[in-house]
Amino acid sequence: MRLWTLHPHYLDSQGLVALWREGLLAQKVLRGESKGYQHHPQLQRFRAQHDPVGAIASFLWAVQQEATRRSYQFNASLICPAPPASPMAETRGQLLYEWQHLLQKLNRRAPQLFALLSPNQQPQPHPLFYIVEGEVCSWERLRSGNLREDKPS
Repeated sequence: MRLWTLHPHYLDSQGLVALWREGLLAQKVLRGESKGYQHHPQLQRFRAQHDPVGAIASFLWAVQQEATRRSYQFNASLICPAPPASPMAETRGQLLYEWQHLLQKLNRRAPQLFALLSPNQQPQPHPLFYIVEGEVCSWERLRSGNLREDKPS
């Protein structure tokens, strides 16, 4: 499960569909409707919110809006009715770690999209998040080649 801190417009079609499906799964978990993934680290930041279900619903709305922009048919009725969540703080280190992680994925599976992006650009966050200074989050499962010692600047 990967609930990107990055704006969904950076994702290729495979990534956007996966984000939608994983966001819907996260919504089920946060609503107590699934026994799987209950302890997944990606859910920690949503559980820390006053209204975790509202937070994931707001997350999903932004994904659905990006899908609509691309003329995809994501079923918005699957998003739980909830008042919009307050913006969530996330660290610059987390955003930049995910940026490098996404670039590696795009280099393999969407080289034309990868060619349009710069590893050194400052990526935009998902609309639910605002960025504060800080390192990669402690809940992140680091992949080899993306170690905390390789801190993004």
